[in-house]
Amino acid sequence: VRDRTRNNPQAVTLFVFGGIMRQLLEKILEKIKKSPGDFQAYEDLYFMCIDAMKTDKALGVEFLKKLSEECEQAVRKSEKEEFLKNVFELHKKVLLKAAPLDFDSYLLYVEWNRDPDKKFYVPRRKRLKQVVDALQELVDDKLDLLAISLPPGSGKTTLAIFFLTWLAGKIPDQPMLTGSHSNSFVRGVYDECLRILDPNGEYLWGDVFPGLGVTSTNAKDCRIDLGKRKRFETLEFTSIGTGNAGLYRAATLLYCDDLVSGIEVALSKERLDKLWETYTTDLRQRKIGNRCKELHIATRWSVHDVIGRLEQEYIDSDRARFITVPALDENDESNFDYAYGVGFTTQFYHEQRAIMDDASWRALYMNEPIEREGLVYTQDELRRYFELPSEEPDAIIGICDTKDKGKDYCFLPVGYVYGEDHYIDDCVCDNGLPNVVDARLIEILVRDKVKTCRFESNAAGRRVAEKVQEGVKAKGGITHITTKYTTANKETKIIVNSAWVKEHCLFKDSSLYTRGSEYGKMMEMLCSYTMAGKNKHDDVPDGMAQYAEFAQSLSGSKVEIFARPW
Repeated sequence: VRDRTRNNPQAVTLFVFGGIMRQLLEKILEKIKKSPGDFQAYEDLYFMCIDAMKTDKALGVEFLKKLSEECEQAVRKSEKEEFLKNVFELHKKVLLKAAPLDFDSYLLYVEWNRDPDKKFYVPRRKRLKQVVDALQELVDDKLDLLAISLPPGSGKTTLAIFFLTWLAGKIPDQPMLTGSHSNSFVRGVYDECLRILDPNGEYLWGDVFPGLGVTSTNAKDCRIDLGKRKRFETLEFTSIGTGNAGLYRAATLLYCDDLVSGIEVALSKERLDKLWETYTTDLRQRKIGNRCKELHIATRWSVHDVIGRLEQEYIDSDRARFITVPALDENDESNFDYAYGVGFTTQFYHEQRAIMDDASWRALYMNEPIEREGLVYTQDELRRYFELPSEEPDAIIGICDTKDKGKDYCFLPVGYVYGEDHYIDDCVCDNGLPNVVDARLIEILVRDKVKTCRFESNAAGRRVAEKVQEGVKAKGGITHITTKYTTANKETKIIVNSAWVKEHCLFKDSSLYTRGSEYGKMMEMLCSYTMAGKNKHDDVPDGMAQYAEFAQSLSGSKVEIFARPW
C-alpha cells in the first residue's frame, strides 16, 4: 500500500477500501452462486455495486455485469413466478446503472421494451459480443483504431449506429464525424440515430442519459446536436470527397463505413489510390486533438482499400485491432445463423457461393480480399483429377516448408508421380503448435508411404527434419528425408516455377474437399497469391515452388530401360 499511495492519505483510504469492497462483492456473488434462489443476495449485490461506484466506477461496473449474468441464468433456470418477477425487474435496474459506462449493458437496456421479434442485439449477441468488447476498448482508451469486417447483413452498421448514440450521450459536447461513400447511406444512419434518440420512441435512450436530449437537427446537412448548442454538432454525417474543409470536425470519433462504393472501384487500382488520398486529406484531416478514435467498418473488396492500407501500417501496433469474421467457419458452417430465426443459414451461404465467382465470394463474404489482376494461380487454369490412376505410381514424393514464426503455416504436399504428371493427393497445411505439427508430419509421411521428402533447412527446418526422420523410422516408415538451404528470392522463385506447377501438377476436383479442410486451405492460399499487392500467406505458393524444384532435380537423374541396339 505504501508503494502505491506514497504521501497521499486519501489514496491510502481508497486503495484499502477498494480491496475490502472487492472482497465483499465477491462474497455476495459467491452466495448467489451457491443459493441462486435467494433474491435478497441479488438485491444486496446490486446496492453494494452502487456504493462501490461512488469511489471506483470500474469495480462497480465489473460486478454489475457479473450480477447481470446471474440474473440471466436465474431467469432461464427458475420456475418460481414471484422470484422470476423480482429478478426480471432487478435485471433492468442493473443494466440501467451500468449502461452509461458499459456498451454491452447499454445495448441490452435501450431495447428492453421492444418486441422480442424486433430486437436487434439479443439474438446476435453471441456472435457480435467480440465486436462490442472491442468498441468498449476504443472508448476505454485501450485502442486508437478499430477496423471491423463482417459479411453483408450481419449487423455491423446497425451496431455502429447504437455505438454512435451511446457515445453521443456520454460526450455530447464533442463532435463525432461519420463518413461513407454516398449521401443516401449517411442519411440512413442519420435517420436511424434520430429514431434511437427519440424520447417518445421505442428505445430507452432517455433513461440512460436523463436530462439530455436533441437540441437541433439539420436534415439537409445530416447533423444532430445534443446538449448545449455549439459550432460543430455532436453527430455529423458526410459523404467522402464532397468538400468537408471547415464544415465538420471529429473530436471523439471518426467513423468510416464502406468507403469503397462497390466492385467498380475495387477493381481499379487507380480509383483505390484516389480513395486513399481522399480519405487522408478529406476525412482524416477533420480529426482534432490527440484523443479522437477511428472506427472503420467495410466489406473487404481489395488489399488496396482503406482498411487494407491501414492494416499494413498498424498491424503490429497494440493500439490497433482488425476484426474479421467470415461467413463460414472452418467446418463450412454459417457463423451468422443467429438465434430466433434471424441471420443467415449455412444453406444460404452455400447457395451464394455457388452462384458467385470465387474472388467476389471471398472478398464479400469471407473477408479475404485478393487482387484479380496479378494472380499467379487461378482455380480455373489448374489441372484437376477425380481419382488417382489405377497403376502403381513411379514415386511418391514431398517437400516440407517448415513453420517459421507467428502465423506462418507449415506446408507439406504429397505428390504421386506418374510419368510427367504429379497428383497432389494429400497435404499438411497447419499453423498450430510445433509439437503437434511435427507429429502430423510424421503421420502423413508414414501414411502415404512417401519415399523421399526434402525439408527446407532455413531457421528451424534442420531440427524439424531430424525429429521427423527419427519419428518416421520409429513408426516403420520408408521416407528418406533430405534438407536444402534456400537462398533464392521467394517472389522470384514462386513466379518462375508457377508454369511448371500448372503444367505438371494435378489437384483434386473441388467436389472432393471442403473449403475448411486442409486441402481447401491449401487451394485458397495457392489461388490468392498475387504479384499486385501484399500477401498475407505465401507459404503454399512458396512450397509448391520448392516442390517444382525438387521434382525437376529428381527427373534429371531418371533411368530408362531401352532395347539393346545390337
